[in-house]
Parts: sequence; structure tokens; C-alpha cells
Amino acid sequence: QVRLVESGGGLVQAGGSLRLSCAASGRTVSRYTMGWFRQAPGKEREFVAAISWSGSRINYADSVKGRFSISRDNAKNMVYLQMNSLKPEDTAVYYCAADPFVGVTPTAKYDYWGQGTQVTVSS
Repeated sequence: QVRLVESGGGLVQAGGSLRLSCAASGRTVSRYTMGWFRQAPGKEREFVAAISWSGSRINYADSVKGRFSISRDNAKNMVYLQMNSLKPEDTAVYYCAADPFVGVTPTAKYDYWGQGTQVTVSS
């Protein structure tokens, strides 16, 4: 069983930056694909970014390309999402996900999910 805990969310002004962290425990996720998703109020959860176990493959949603960056530290069992140039429309609960058998496509189905961290961007 894999437990994922997100942190780093908060309130930030438009144009600002935040760095989300996802700590995995219970099992090493060094061979897992890791993803970030978000869900805004009244909307469905959507794909944000994903990274393969080696970091050699990365995918981003068009809405965050050039502004967000996903990375991982397998030695620490951690995944990060650096978010720059934040916009009010980035406001959402951000979730970390993990799965050993999926690729980095936006439609991949993950088995393990965190509880989420709130990101609020004020205008």
C-alpha cells in the first residue's frame, strides 16, 4: 500500500509561485509513474502533469505548460510541482497520484491518491 501526502498549498497572489510536495510512504515509488491532478469547485478533476519513474518522460496539460514543472527525488520518495506565474484559474485542490503500471498520458488511471492540498490564487 502506498500513502501519499501533499503539502505546500496556500494563498498566493496572481503572478506568484508555489511549490507543492508529495511525500510517499509505505512502499518505495521509485518505479512508479507519479502524477499531479487538480479539481476546482464545481468542476471535474483534471490532469496537470505526470513524470515517469526515471524522469525521462514528462507530460503537462496545455493550460500549465511553460509555467509548471514536475520533478521527483526517488531517493527521498518525493515528487514536486513547481508552479510559477500562477493565475486565478489555477485555484483548485491539487492531488498527487501514483501507479506502477501507467504512462504519463493525461488519461492514465492511477491506483493511489493523496488527500489533496488547496491552492488559492487571488487576482
